[in-house]
Amino acid sequence: MKTPSKPFSRKGFTLIELLVVIAIIAVLASAGFAVGPAMMNRAKKLSAQATATNIANAVEQFYTEYSALPDPGSSTADATFATDAAPLLEILTGTSTSDQNPRKIRFLSVKEAKNGLDGAVYSGNSISKILDPWGKPFYIMLDYDYDERLSISPQKAPAVTLNGKRVAVYSNGAKELTEASAKTLVKTW
Repeated sequence: MKTPSKPFSRKGFTLIELLVVIAIIAVLASAGFAVGPAMMNRAKKLSAQATATNIANAVEQFYTEYSALPDPGSSTADATFATDAAPLLEILTGTSTSDQNPRKIRFLSVKEAKNGLDGAVYSGNSISKILDPWGKPFYIMLDYDYDERLSISPQKAPAVTLNGKRVAVYSNGAKELTEASAKTLVKTW
């Protein structure tokens, strides 16, 4: 009499199946690592763009409220201020002791910086500086002769003349100034 034999049941994976799965994971990981730094840089540029636009809007709101541009005391025909100095920032945040913002209106609100990057650095209750994601200041150019014409010469980028603008904000957009170029520049125009 014949006894019925059990069909062969396999437990686990073969070596070929494991090697195929490992190869697929390696290809996907290498594709992810290649795209990662480019996506991080894009995210930094978008964050810097949002902050620059926020600063420009604050200056425009100040102008709308007081019919003048904020002047921390060094106005010339067209003046450029870096956001690593507090006087202009204090005027825009309403924490200045000067009479520039007598109603103490807070025109500018920026997220707090993490590890000294990408946001506002506070000193007490007031903003002492605003930095881009690379740890560099933004540059704010104001049209103090009120001709609505700004001539801007960012470092390592071509000069540009803006018509119809009272304010322009930009960041070099790179960790090192030697890396800044027209391609890496973050700007509001």
